[in-house]
Amino acid sequence: MALHNSHRTPGRAQLPTRHATTAARGLGGAAVLGGVVLGSAFVGGAAQAAPTTPAAPAAPSTQTAPAAPTTTAPAAVLDSSEKLRWGSRSGAVSDLQSALNDHGASLAVDGVFGPRTHAAVKSYQSSNGLQVDGVVGPETRGSLNGSAGVSTGGSSAPASSSSSSSSSIVDAARSALGTPYSWGGASLGGMDCSGLVNYAYEAAGIDIPRTSSQIANGGRWISQSEAQPGDIVAWNGHVAIYAGNGQIIDASGSKQRVVERSIWGNPIGFVTYR
Repeated sequence: MALHNSHRTPGRAQLPTRHATTAARGLGGAAVLGGVVLGSAFVGGAAQAAPTTPAAPAAPSTQTAPAAPTTTAPAAVLDSSEKLRWGSRSGAVSDLQSALNDHGASLAVDGVFGPRTHAAVKSYQSSNGLQVDGVVGPETRGSLNGSAGVSTGGSSAPASSSSSSSSSIVDAARSALGTPYSWGGASLGGMDCSGLVNYAYEAAGIDIPRTSSQIANGGRWISQSEAQPGDIVAWNGHVAIYAGNGQIIDASGSKQRVVERSIWGNPIGFVTYR
């Protein structure tokens, strides 16, 4: 009879060998030791997967902030009571050019009222039911500034004012009769044709351009039948004050002085600034 060694190796625990190879590999592949399932939990006798750590909440979605509303810069405001016309040079002309650009023109903002600004003013006046004279007075300025009251033609000056200025212009021109002709002059010491016109208009408080071509192109062209005393008669390179009844006052280069006489030659037209 074989003898079995019943002694255990000192200091070493003897594990039961029963089901050693199947130490319950488990429910779902988890190892079982002493009735404890590693990596699983029993709920109501059934094995459940151990709860996992909940994922961090997703960052709130970001949305593109609504674009700020676009605003259109207001048109330039003409803050001047000065009449602007061909030949004017000032900051007010720069404001005018900016305002015209806001209405579709394409002007250099240089403060000089030249032919392109003159054409742009006339185009604006025509498009907005204004008197087309190329002069920026109260009505054209008001329209550019957004005012509602717009004239559809005719002189903007009251009849009494026009009559008063006519008298003042003609009287001033007559006061210069006999003044010697002096090219570039504009005083009683000597004057040329545009100098005389500037002298007479200054006496009436009306600002006009300096040279004959600027004077002719800066005002509103009218027919002879419309002309009033104090308006201007223009030739190529020459201007004169219309005195009424077919008469003019001009600084004559041929006579070398300021004279009053009948309209001579073939003037290109009549111009008014009122």
